[in-house]
Amino acid sequence: MIGMLPKTLLVGGVKQPIDSDYRTALKVFVACDDVELLDSEKMEVMLKLIYNDFESIGPNDYQEAIEQAVWFLDGGSILDKAKEQQKKVIDWEQDENYIFSAINKVANNEVRAVDYMHLWTFLGYFCEMGEGMLQNILNIRIKKNKGKPLDKAEQEFYRDNQELIDIREKYTEEEEKERDRLREILGIKGE
Repeated sequence: MIGMLPKTLLVGGVKQPIDSDYRTALKVFVACDDVELLDSEKMEVMLKLIYNDFESIGPNDYQEAIEQAVWFLDGGSILDKAKEQQKKVIDWEQDENYIFSAINKVANNEVRAVDYMHLWTFLGYFCEMGEGMLQNILNIRIKKNKGKPLDKAEQEFYRDNQELIDIREKYTEEEEKERDRLREILGIKGE
């Protein structure tokens, strides 16, 4: 129904109650970026966080449960292949302060202080954010990902804020140890 915020998802013909709070979705997004987790573990985390009664979902319905959860996390849109292949432009952990600053401005409220906010409300605020630091960061990331030239002001902003704009590479604990070992061999101080 138009205008309704889903609090259940249909899986195997059964309406499954979900945790629709935006904080839960952010935990899923962070888990999906965790380089220590296998894809199967990321899906398990998503299912266990989203579905209030995950244990009641049979293994034969896991694929449908995943598709429904992804639909919900995507704000109700259907993911298409082109969207799946886009290069990442936001990192929910790295950009956290700028995300909440932009959303709070739109919501005219500190959204982290509210007890509950439906994910789709949160995403609606996110989509309506106007000019600001986060939008500048995202615009430059998008242009760089598409290989488009930055104008003079954007080039200056990028030079001054490169550590904010470039999405930091994430490494497994094992990879990080190897990087530390190589830096030590080469006499390079930590990054």
